[in-house]
Amino acid sequence: MKKMLALLLAACLTAGCTACGGTSGDPGGGRTGSGSDGGGNAEASDGGAEKDQEGGASSGGSKASGNGMTEISLWTYPVGNWGNSVVVAGLISDFMQKYPKIHISVKYLDYATGDEEVREAIEKGQTPDLVLEGPERMVADWGNKGLMADLSDLWEEDQMSDNVYENVRNACRHRNGEYYVYPLCMTTHCMAINYDMFEAAGALKYIDEENHTWTTDGFVNAVKTLKDYGQEKAGVIFCGGQGGDQGTRALVNNLYGGTFTDSGHTEYTINSEENIRALELLQGLDGISFEPDIVGQDEVAMFCNGELAMAFCWNVSLEVSQTAMNPEREFDIFPMAFPTSDGEPNLQGGIWGFGVFDNGDEARTEAARTFIKFMTEDEKQYIKSVQTAVHWPVRDMEDIYVNDDIMREYSIFTKYMGDYYQITPGWAQARTAWWQMLQEVGEGRPADQAAETFVKTADEAAGAAQK
Repeated sequence: MKKMLALLLAACLTAGCTACGGTSGDPGGGRTGSGSDGGGNAEASDGGAEKDQEGGASSGGSKASGNGMTEISLWTYPVGNWGNSVVVAGLISDFMQKYPKIHISVKYLDYATGDEEVREAIEKGQTPDLVLEGPERMVADWGNKGLMADLSDLWEEDQMSDNVYENVRNACRHRNGEYYVYPLCMTTHCMAINYDMFEAAGALKYIDEENHTWTTDGFVNAVKTLKDYGQEKAGVIFCGGQGGDQGTRALVNNLYGGTFTDSGHTEYTINSEENIRALELLQGLDGISFEPDIVGQDEVAMFCNGELAMAFCWNVSLEVSQTAMNPEREFDIFPMAFPTSDGEPNLQGGIWGFGVFDNGDEARTEAARTFIKFMTEDEKQYIKSVQTAVHWPVRDMEDIYVNDDIMREYSIFTKYMGDYYQITPGWAQARTAWWQMLQEVGEGRPADQAAETFVKTADEAAGAAQK
């Protein structure tokens, strides 16, 4: 039944699945303005890298025309079905019925080429009016460069924003106090286990099936039990690049309660006692291997082929897409939070919302704000906008997926979403330094030394970015 539901959801989710791995993008994991997520996930588009809809100049440079029409452009990264031109056409039509004097053209970006297209538009002074993406780009990159309009007034006007989760609010606000993102939706990345293999090995006793959680001791005992059962590789620390790195980051941080950065997002903290202890545990745990030749998408493939007992790179979109690609899979996938020593998981999340490029045209800026308010202010429309993204609300509200068992199952993880540190300056360089550090640990370098090298590299990048 679960596989049937996943296949049905996959049929609807025709664009924008968030997949771990790849070379660019990672909706939620932690994308950066220079390329690939917040965690290094590759995000798929609906086939065409760029498509324009509704006519007009989708390459930016929209204008207020002489007939009273205001023309604006929206560029959207493939966030669920916001990357599907047919679905978005319906949303745009609803908006233009209410605001016939605002004409919107849409350009669809993918994560392989989208950043370069935005960069070229910035150089030419032809940025779009609206963009749908996440804080990694709009706050930490374009916002840092002074390119984004302050949306603080929308936060003050829209009473719905009073219910936005605090960690989401913090991620949308630049350190100068201005808001460059008005958030739409969120997700949380998790891990997964091969339920059948755990059951056969006698390792299910180490997990809390009701809450999808487990302790660090439970994780260690499960790995040992799987090893005794004959499963040589319970899991792998993939470190061939940044693809899917939100999984390895969350694993290390959760094991003993460490953090990736300080709470103010000014410096990196991987060299803390908690994180070093976690790295040392993984380094010496028989059944967990460091793999310098693979990234997240390779781990996902190995897991789905039954080669691994667990995957550290996982989320609901992967369950849907992998089930669609392999409907004959012979084992059940059970999503899990990362193991923790204190029972309080902190998961890596993805946040997506609308931003407005500061193009110096008051009419276009106001039209862009009107579009954001239309998509987010009314609760019914807001739910429709979120469901289009196939993610979850950034606001405290009733379950919006009451008839979708898979989305409801994964919704349990939203309450575990931790600090959104992907907006820390120097993020792009930190991501590279992360997988390089994991390779060193895997080769046997003392974890404390490798962590110190990472922090030195990342903090230097953060310092340079803040000058």
